[in-house]
Amino acid sequence: MRYLLPLILSFHLFASTLHLATSTNPARLNPILATDSSSSEISGFIFNGLVKYDKDLSTIVGDLAESFYFEDEKTLLFKLRSNVKWHDGEKFSANDVLFTYNTLISPKISSPYSSNFRFVESVEVVDELTLRVRYKEPYFKALETWMMGILPLHVLRDEQNLMSSSFNTNPIGTGAYKLHQLEYSKNIVLRAFDEYFEGRSKIDTISFHVIADPTTRFLMLKSGALDIGSIEPMQYERQLDKSFFDKFDIYENISQSYTYLGFNLRVEKFQNPKVREALSLAINREELVKILFFDHAKVCRGPFLPATNAFNEDVKAPKQDIKRAKELLREAGYDESNPFTFEITTSNSSDIRPYAAQILQHQLKESGVVVTLRVMEWQAFLNMVVFPNKFESVLLGWGLSPTPDPYMFWHSESDKSGGFNLVGYHNEEMNEMIEKSQSMIDAKELSFIWQKMFKMITDENPYLFLFIPNSITTVNKKIKNIEPSPSGIWHNYIKWEK
Repeated sequence: MRYLLPLILSFHLFASTLHLATSTNPARLNPILATDSSSSEISGFIFNGLVKYDKDLSTIVGDLAESFYFEDEKTLLFKLRSNVKWHDGEKFSANDVLFTYNTLISPKISSPYSSNFRFVESVEVVDELTLRVRYKEPYFKALETWMMGILPLHVLRDEQNLMSSSFNTNPIGTGAYKLHQLEYSKNIVLRAFDEYFEGRSKIDTISFHVIADPTTRFLMLKSGALDIGSIEPMQYERQLDKSFFDKFDIYENISQSYTYLGFNLRVEKFQNPKVREALSLAINREELVKILFFDHAKVCRGPFLPATNAFNEDVKAPKQDIKRAKELLREAGYDESNPFTFEITTSNSSDIRPYAAQILQHQLKESGVVVTLRVMEWQAFLNMVVFPNKFESVLLGWGLSPTPDPYMFWHSESDKSGGFNLVGYHNEEMNEMIEKSQSMIDAKELSFIWQKMFKMITDENPYLFLFIPNSITTVNKKIKNIEPSPSGIWHNYIKWEK
């Protein structure tokens, strides 16, 4: 007993903590219900999928699965790792995967990720560590589907209502870190899981500080209270001195996300295509990028990201044409005595979007359009505006996979509670193309049909695609073993040291 106190003191003396910030409280720390960025980011440390992308985003590799292969074009076999444990010490098995699948397709939950499993015909537990997944037809995202975090059967088997379960704030996963403390609007602490199947993380603790105000986050980063943080281009160009760069490394690359202005197509005034085209021609995207990003961004040209097979090089971003915008508005019945008016709603979770909304308001005014703005706290924005579809327009962004899934955003069936077709876009030809594309395996065929979708969506203007920001990440130089790659810096975080 006399040695216990020195051992505890030694642990606290040498324990390392990675200090991060999140702009909002996580809604649900549950991978199948996490739709906000804070929940998704934190859940990523707590849960694993069967597979994941490699650091170059070029190949799908095993995660909880040790190996996998297609028995035929509709049958996928997974061999699971034998050394995986849940955070409470129970063994992970194929039954957990089957349970997660059955939960996702259950009518008792509302999850946008359920649609990823719509082509699965059956999931069969062959033995404790082997799964066979049969698809109704060949599916181009069959493997990527299983990047979804897996839930513990032994914890949730008797759960009656997962949507409101205490599990969502007290999760048990298989990940490199387990939840230690959850203090809303203050601090979320994760501790390294000693029995993680890839080896214990070298950094003992990750502390997420919940800081809604972006200026406060920036000041904490500058002071060294945060180890890693994203910075805005204006901060990078104008608000940092040499002492900051002496303490922090900078990693910059184009993000896998874009920002858009989405119109609620359920609202009658946005159903006129001339109005949507007029609004598109009334704005100056290049000016947005210049003012907001100092060239640390690109104009977004459509729904799929550059450098992917879905990107259509022939589609150019619309140039501002105020004269034509006014003509289209007049043809739609609007003029100086009866101006087109609408509201843009966005969140204060970043510096950029409220400023972007103000610039759009000013640009649209030149064409006689009257815009009002509403800036809200993130959770209120999601729960009161976005998911109930109670908006005229929203200024929002999407992070996308290297392999796009148009179904989630553009198919009519995704216009439902919990779905990501937020604007209510309905187009039968688009539905048919999406359905046809799902079973395509030929890369050239798939690329052709994606690019056709790209043009159709941009022609119809359900969104005004605005910009693709660069991701500018600052990392404390005390953190060792960072390996930047096309996927960013996080792919090897269990090897980091501080």
